This record gives sequence, structure tokens and C-alpha cells, in this order.
Amino acid sequence: MSRHFSLDALIAIALDAGREIMRVRDVGFEAMKKGDGSPVTIADQRAEAVIEKGLHEIAPDVPMIGEEAVSAGRVPACGERWWCVDPLDGTRDFVAGLSEFTVNIALIEDGFPTMGVVLLPVGGELFAGEPGRAVRGVYDMHDGHVLKPLAAIQVTQVKPPEGWRVFASRRSGAGDRTTKFLDALGPHTRAAASSSLKFCRLAEGAADIYPRFGDVNEWDAAAGHAVLAAAGGDVMRLDATPLRYGVKAPDFLISGFVAYTNTEAAAATRSALKS
Repeated sequence: MSRHFSLDALIAIALDAGREIMRVRDVGFEAMKKGDGSPVTIADQRAEAVIEKGLHEIAPDVPMIGEEAVSAGRVPACGERWWCVDPLDGTRDFVAGLSEFTVNIALIEDGFPTMGVVLLPVGGELFAGEPGRAVRGVYDMHDGHVLKPLAAIQVTQVKPPEGWRVFASRRSGAGDRTTKFLDALGPHTRAAASSSLKFCRLAEGAADIYPRFGDVNEWDAAAGHAVLAAAGGDVMRLDATPLRYGVKAPDFLISGFVAYTNTEAAAATRSALKS
């Protein structure tokens, strides 16, 4: 599929959304509840509006599936190409005054994320990826000044001697299925990271495997998946088949997954899932 926009254009949109979130954070806000009981703030809503406007300007013919739009019942048909957006992933942490919440933007083509940006507004750390190019940079969130230029990242291609390094979710990483998977995986060490940053930390080589059991929304995974795939890793479903997006529209739910960095980690994951 031909495109008339660049990864750099997505990065600029993510930075605009991140600055909007930080403006709300600086002046204060009140948390509200959506129909499913999950929290939402004006920062979520304003950031999604910024992203939707920016994406429409660079690709007016590509529909956007955004978390807040879906929550409001606005779900356009996906087609072969669509945007998958979480304007503020980690709203609970944002409300609690913590720092590890992200802006997630991904392009889905034929069911797979082919381009993605993950921005950590607090600190300005940004990850981005497209086929053959995965990068990390740091930005000043007040004026957009580049603090650390974009530099290439790539996953580790060998198994660490101390065993697999594994991320486990704070909320879903202590369950029986996770324990069974880790036992079957064999020697391993556990690492920590939040939200979609787990995919990005895999992409820069901080860990090797990230299992997630239970449902998760596609907009929580797609952008990080794109970054990881660009760096040489990938994500599989719990039945060991490739993770595809838009299959469960209009719910946009993933019934668990395992992200991994290389072919050896993928083989170990498949073996552990069968146990």
C-alpha cells in the first residue's frame, strides 16, 4: 500500500498530544468514569481530539479507531488500513499522579501494525517504528526541542546466559496462568515496566519476553507492537498464531498475547504455552 505520510509526521502528532496532556496535568483536572467504570479525564479527550485532527490532515481517507471515540459509540468501519489510537494509555496512573502513562498511535494495514509511535509525556521519551526502522529519542515537552536525537534500537538476538528476562504486568502478572507459563519457560528473571512501554523496552533490549493473560484492548498494544516488530521482535496470540488487529471489531479486544524479541524466544514461548 502506498502512503502519503511519514513516521516523522506521526511523531509530530504524538508530541502535540503529549503537550496537551501535560498542560492539563499542570493546571489540574478531575477524573470521571466511563460506562465500564474505567477512569477518563479531559486530558484523554483533548489528546484524542489533537490526534484525530492531525491524522485527518495527513491521511483524510484513513479511519481512526480511538479509545474515547469507541467509548462514545463512534466506531467507523476499519477496512484494510486504519489508525489505532490510545491518547492516554495508563489513565489510572495519570490520575494517581504517577509518570508512566503514554500516547499510543499505530497504523494497521491488513490486520498488522506497520507503523507506530509511543510517547512518554513525562520526560519526553519517544519510541517509533516502521518496517526496517525502530528508533528512540527524547524531547523537551514544553517547546519540542530535541534533547536526544532519534537513534536506532534493535532487540537482542541471543538468549541471555542467566535465562530469559521477562516482563509481567502489575495487574495480570501474578495469576495462575502467568505462573504456569513462567514455570514452563524455565530459568528466568523478572523485570518491570508499565503499560505499552513494555513493548518498547523489549525493542531496546531490556527484556526478552512479555506475557499478558486476559483481555486487553487493541489500542493498548498496537503502537508498541509496531515498534517491537520494527526492531526485530513480534507478538503472538495465546494459541501461538500471529496477533492480528480488527478481528474482534467492534470490541477491539485481544484475549491475551506474548511479545518476544527473537526466534529463540518465540520457540521458548510456543513450548511454554503448550505446557
